[in-house]
Amino acid sequence: MIEPAAVKRIAVLGAGTIGGSWIAWFLARGMQVSVWDPRAEAADFVRSYVTDAWPAMARLGMTADASPDAWRVCATAEEAVADAEFIQENAPERMATKRELYARLDPVVPADAVLASSTSGLIMSEMQAGLRSAARFVVGHPFNPPHLIPLVEVVGGRETASETIAWCLDFYRHIGKRPIHIRKEAPGHLANRLQAALWREAVSAVVSGLASVEDVDTAISAGPGLRWAVMGPHMTFHLGGGEGGITHMLEQFTPAFEAWWASMTTPELSEDTCRKIIDGLAEEAHERSISELVRERDELLIPLLELVAKRHTSR
Repeated sequence: MIEPAAVKRIAVLGAGTIGGSWIAWFLARGMQVSVWDPRAEAADFVRSYVTDAWPAMARLGMTADASPDAWRVCATAEEAVADAEFIQENAPERMATKRELYARLDPVVPADAVLASSTSGLIMSEMQAGLRSAARFVVGHPFNPPHLIPLVEVVGGRETASETIAWCLDFYRHIGKRPIHIRKEAPGHLANRLQAALWREAVSAVVSGLASVEDVDTAISAGPGLRWAVMGPHMTFHLGGGEGGITHMLEQFTPAFEAWWASMTTPELSEDTCRKIIDGLAEEAHERSISELVRERDELLIPLLELVAKRHTSR
């Protein structure tokens, strides 16, 4: 495989919200991007997405010597990957769809290219089974939007070569991401499972009448969410133990946590439950559109990313 730092030609397969964001990121890193998406409106969507994302990435110092126009749309997925050194696949989250796409690509993927799937929860072992190129297929799951959120989860399947995993981790680091290696396959990988566990309790709080949708969101965004932007739950609790660290924290709070866990339940996403969440979010949004909420999120997220970046560069 080519050295990660030498990669210049990227293929992006699927140019929806995730694919468009990936395209913007790769372009901002000075790369040339070949795009395939079966939708007729894909080119217009990509152009609009990159235009909207570029100022934020420029503010974060990611567009030096880069062009937002260094991309082209290809008629087929096979054409898009023909000379690619790295492939980021963002097909719809359906096993049959990805299997069909992979079967088409298997004979034509360049011998040195790695294909990473953005799948948010499918199992790579099932997607890659029977492919001659399986050793170079891996999960590279970003978080939305990839042009701002640095996390990428790298997960190998049964047939993924260990060299592919190491290469992928190095490549994502080289382009400014913060990849983590998920060491075994699980539906939803890691971060989505953590999100799902939290949202399960958030939905339970609404269904049980413990709190409103807006108050649940505030409980996170104005509380532990601020700490989680700096360090994860384990390190947060290590500090929560004072000078005794996690040892003291566990000695003091283990019975409490076990009692809380025992009281938690899994809600059913019934029609009534979904209606409570939908109505609660409509009230919390105060008539702001999705695009307005996205702008508000990014206006707060960008300075936070700048602060976190300074922390990591100062280490």
